Amino acid sequence: MTEHSFYMERAIQLAKRGTGFTNPNPLVGAVIVKDHRIIGEGWHARYGDLHAERNALKNCTEDPAGATMYVTLEPCCHHGKQPPCTEALVESGIRRVYIGSRDFNPLVFGKGVQYLEEHGIEVIPDFLREACDKLNPIFFRYIGTKMPYTILKYAMTADGKIACAGGASKWVTGEAARAHVQQTRKRVAAICVGIGTVLADDPLLTCRCENPSQPVRVVLDTRLRIPMESRLVQTAKEVPVIVFCYAPDKDKKAALEAAGVTVLEAKLLPKEELDELFMRLGEFQLSKEELNGRHISLRNCLEQLGQRGLDSVLIEGGATIHAAALQENCCDLVQVYVAPKLFGGDGLSPIGGMGITTPDKAVLLSEPTITRLGQDLLLEYTRKEQF
Repeated sequence: MTEHSFYMERAIQLAKRGTGFTNPNPLVGAVIVKDHRIIGEGWHARYGDLHAERNALKNCTEDPAGATMYVTLEPCCHHGKQPPCTEALVESGIRRVYIGSRDFNPLVFGKGVQYLEEHGIEVIPDFLREACDKLNPIFFRYIGTKMPYTILKYAMTADGKIACAGGASKWVTGEAARAHVQQTRKRVAAICVGIGTVLADDPLLTCRCENPSQPVRVVLDTRLRIPMESRLVQTAKEVPVIVFCYAPDKDKKAALEAAGVTVLEAKLLPKEELDELFMRLGEFQLSKEELNGRHISLRNCLEQLGQRGLDSVLIEGGATIHAAALQENCCDLVQVYVAPKLFGGDGLSPIGGMGITTPDKAVLLSEPTITRLGQDLLLEYTRKEQF
């Protein structure tokens, strides 16, 4: 590892300290080096607070004039909740800046580099860019589309079951895997489940790890069946809860809102998708009216969450909502925790019916990234272009 790589790797590690607290801003770390010594470090610690560059300058142990900065993301050059970092760098006398990722915010992209160069600072862009880009898939997705980066997560046995035939699922995986899930919860802005999960498990959906950042809890509940006595409703004034529904009962909506729940109306699936679902589920002898009343659009719900500034969503539901995420093309990352257990053919599967009749119609994923977590494996896939 070169000296320059060492300092940028240090900046990457600093950036990670802001995980869960900077949304919808990116994770950013910065290191200032003078005469082969680190004289200042900083990271973006919390949304609305100083950016990494200004924190690093504030923490300098000596005059940074003539020094080099290593920063994981292109410095901002516009006024937001904080003034431009580019101005601070120029005023400090920093001589050279190594930049990892480009900032795709239209207010910044390329302009931060240009400003620094125009004011006599040498810029080395795209340094360890691949490693720096891995810090911010959430930010890159959200800043370009205003759609939340969406993670589909489930734990299953080696034969592909998320629960036994009777629904029991505690615990499919071991402690290390469950601890990893808590870190993902800390990282995202929201956790989403379907009403079936709420009725079956009465989950709390909070982050249970050291120094937690609590995500907003989201329930897809077309007919507004969520019980007033559920733990989500009972704790809604402590940790926010959003329930999406369609044409809700006014009295139930008022009661939920009085308890602190935000109730939002979502669009139904487009007619052509309803027709397709009706064909697939016809074996259950549902009328189209019944089917129409049971399926709100996950994509529309995600759009509304994005409009509220929620940049990332972890879907932790059951087979129905998992299928919806795939059918509506609302999935950026698939996390599959695999345990060395077998439940057999009468166990419950992680993905509901999608009407796929031949292998060539399958949803295609990338090659997996594989992580061992105690006795379990974590397989992480991104979607392919033809997804």
